[in-house]
Amino acid sequence: MNLTTQNISHQFLGINKLKSLALPLGILVLIVMMVIPLPSYLLDVFFTSNILLSLLILMVALHTFRPLDFSSFPTVLLFATILRLGLNVASTRIVLSQGHTGPEAAGKVIEAFGSFVIAGNYVVGIFVFAILIIINLVVVTKGAGRVSEVSARFTLDAMPGKQMAIDADLNAGLLTSEDAKSRREEIAKEADFYGAMDGASKFVKGDAIAGILILLINIIGGLTIGLAQHDLPLATAAENYIILSVGDGLVAQIPSLLLAISTAIIVTRISSNHDLSEQIGSQIGIKEAWLPSSAVLFLIGMIPGMPNFLFLIASGLSFLIWYYLYKNKTNKENEDEILAEDGNSISDQAETNNIELDEISDNSQISMQLGYGLIQLVDDNNEGPLISRITGVRKQLSKELGFIVPQVRVRDDLTLDSNTYRIRIGQTIVGEDKIYPNLLLAIPSDSSQTKIEGIDVKDPSFKMDSTWIEKHEVSKAESLGYMVVEPEAVIATHLNQLLNKFSSELIGQDDVQSLLDNLGKTSPQLVSLTVPKIFPLNILTTVLKSLLSERIPISDLRKILEKLSTINNKNLSPYDLAEIVRPTVVGLLIQQIAPLNQALPIITFSGNLEQMILNIANQSGENGLILEPTLIQNIVSSINNATEKLQNENKKPVLITAPAIRKDISLMLRQHIDNIDVLSFTELPDDKKIDVIATISLDQENKN
Repeated sequence: MNLTTQNISHQFLGINKLKSLALPLGILVLIVMMVIPLPSYLLDVFFTSNILLSLLILMVALHTFRPLDFSSFPTVLLFATILRLGLNVASTRIVLSQGHTGPEAAGKVIEAFGSFVIAGNYVVGIFVFAILIIINLVVVTKGAGRVSEVSARFTLDAMPGKQMAIDADLNAGLLTSEDAKSRREEIAKEADFYGAMDGASKFVKGDAIAGILILLINIIGGLTIGLAQHDLPLATAAENYIILSVGDGLVAQIPSLLLAISTAIIVTRISSNHDLSEQIGSQIGIKEAWLPSSAVLFLIGMIPGMPNFLFLIASGLSFLIWYYLYKNKTNKENEDEILAEDGNSISDQAETNNIELDEISDNSQISMQLGYGLIQLVDDNNEGPLISRITGVRKQLSKELGFIVPQVRVRDDLTLDSNTYRIRIGQTIVGEDKIYPNLLLAIPSDSSQTKIEGIDVKDPSFKMDSTWIEKHEVSKAESLGYMVVEPEAVIATHLNQLLNKFSSELIGQDDVQSLLDNLGKTSPQLVSLTVPKIFPLNILTTVLKSLLSERIPISDLRKILEKLSTINNKNLSPYDLAEIVRPTVVGLLIQQIAPLNQALPIITFSGNLEQMILNIANQSGENGLILEPTLIQNIVSSINNATEKLQNENKKPVLITAPAIRKDISLMLRQHIDNIDVLSFTELPDDKKIDVIATISLDQENKN
């Protein structure tokens, strides 16, 4: 058994070595072909292999789902072009040196192609060859080259927008770091591919031009050699050398034309889940197009003097295709109606006068209702693109917040508009908006100067002016600087924002007990001495809720319990306890806002304004901080202005105040600004760099 395994492994190693040597050996053969004269039978073998290679490349191009599936095409195109040019050199040598012996001098392939095209008329043969050159050079090659150039430019222009979309999905928890890395690599490969195709298309153009020059060299050189060196009659020399020249040119131009078509197919290919035949068939197979076409052909067929029979036959075939498509669509609609009626009849029969408790109550902590138009985002097994996005959001948020975010119950709701979704925390509706499942949301950036056509809306998460666009306009939108987002990503981002905002309502005593049980595996004494001996479970839960309400993660539960265990005053309220615990874990929030080596952008109050607020707080006492509405409005406006300045840099500032008024300021501002973080200056780490971006003063002037 071991000997057999060793033999198989040796065979595989030998095959791998042969594969690695095949390409270098092939290049050496091409070089030798250009230098050493080849016998005519080898030319026949190489010309046949060249046609086979071109056909294989064309078939692969036709059956790829997206251009990157044939990412080696530019290199393959280079080698195929070099092979053809090497054959041209070898055949030209034989044509000029042996052409006087007759049309069979350069092998059977060249003779057959030349005789077939010329068909006894040299002028016709030359014109036919010229037409092939024009088709290849002027039509196919030029068009493919232009498409390659434009695709390369648009792909490079769209790269920043695609990178921004990946970063946004990664930050929202919709992608893992591995998925983001994979998508970045795919974008880089796409840019490299189209850049390479832009250059590779020049190979095909140069090859077509070389075919013209080689034909002229063979004809002129052959006639000169035949008349001057071999004393052939003009008619004999013309017959021999023109047949050989046209045959040589044609046997090279046919593979060249096949490769030019392959290049055009690759660069014009749209990524799809179908090969090219299926994609074209599904898109032109619409009955609304075939019936008018049949009618027009029928009218033309009735005009006197026209080839009536042919046009009427074409009209009849078009009508049959329309009828076939019409019957298919009608049968499908009938099947859908039957299934729907069966489902309704079953549900009607199952309906009774009994009302179940599940019908009027929903104990899920997080739920999402979808209009019937959005059901396609979730399949029958409660999976699909939306479910995977929601799972990613929950996983990322659980890591950031420090506890397991509850599952999201997704169900349909026929009372909603078709494209509307609704998000609940418990029984409270916290978010609702409308999306279009068959479109994509284009969000403009600062570089987006041109307005794109579509359905104008406000982004549900950030209330930015956005536009729902058709899928085929993605490249255009990205080239204009828009970030294009899928419908399920729009919902997931909105959900992520709402769960962050209402995270304090997602954790209960059962969740806290699970966290304590997990911590008890590594710190049993700390847990047993703190809960419930010092503080009961309900007090700890309220403390954690208070921290989460101000976006402070509770992932470091050990530090929280250690701090609580040092507090001797048991008469403090849970909110006062949270204020005491805050400096211990506020660093978790700070590192989310500004990573380790980045300065923390902060907004401060001027000395006069802060002193005035302190005096008001002292006078108000336990009644809370009471400020004039105009002052509150000016503070909110100043914070919003400072925040907008940092949006382009993807940064978010925090407001720094005195410890005595931090809590009251935070409560006041959260009523006006959703995502503002308020810290006291005692909570700033000593080693953290800060960057004061604005100072709010009594005269409302921001000093940067």
